[in-house]
Amino acid sequence: MTSSTTTSAHQLTARDGEEGRERGIASEGTTGASRAFAWLLIVTGALGILASFVITIDKFQLLTDPRFSPSCNLSPVLSCSNVMRSHQASVFGFPNPLLGLLTYPVVLAVGCALLAGARFRRWFWLGLNAGTLFGAGFCMWLMSQALYEIGALCLWCCLAWAATIAMFWYTTVHNLRHGIIRAPRVVVAGVLEFHWALPVTWYLCIVMLIATRWWDYWQSLL
Repeated sequence: MTSSTTTSAHQLTARDGEEGRERGIASEGTTGASRAFAWLLIVTGALGILASFVITIDKFQLLTDPRFSPSCNLSPVLSCSNVMRSHQASVFGFPNPLLGLLTYPVVLAVGCALLAGARFRRWFWLGLNAGTLFGAGFCMWLMSQALYEIGALCLWCCLAWAATIAMFWYTTVHNLRHGIIRAPRVVVAGVLEFHWALPVTWYLCIVMLIATRWWDYWQSLL
């Protein structure tokens, strides 16, 4: 009786060990994400889609009717039409928001997949990080052009900038947390402890640049 019980126990242990190894092999090299990060991608992706969609519709309206005035034309400074008419609004030969309509849905889909429990390999996370880095850099270039070349701001563009900054930074934080991007432990610990510091500083710098660029105009509103 004892011998058969011991044998059964060994068999169960062996079976559990094999199943554990199979689960390990199935998930080897893949990384999931927290619900908070998944929701961040969903929200920022949706905001990017909204901004890109509205700008695209207004751009086509402006092409068909040069006298069309978008709803975000609020003043000489807050003027979407001035931004849309600039050559910077079609850097790649087509309206910039079309690029947003192609890329932001990808971010939204990734967020939904993560929320459902999806796991991705390291190359995927690095690709997402590279894509969001390009997006953030492109947004900052567009911001510099709006401030110092075009001389006007598009509020929907500002929404896209803010969303892209958040998705880039927190994708980087996620990759550092899981070792996908390798960095010294002290750097990773600092980023995880003060993850809010960089985006807050980034947003405050943008606000400061906008405030100083049109300081006289803002003062005239007081």
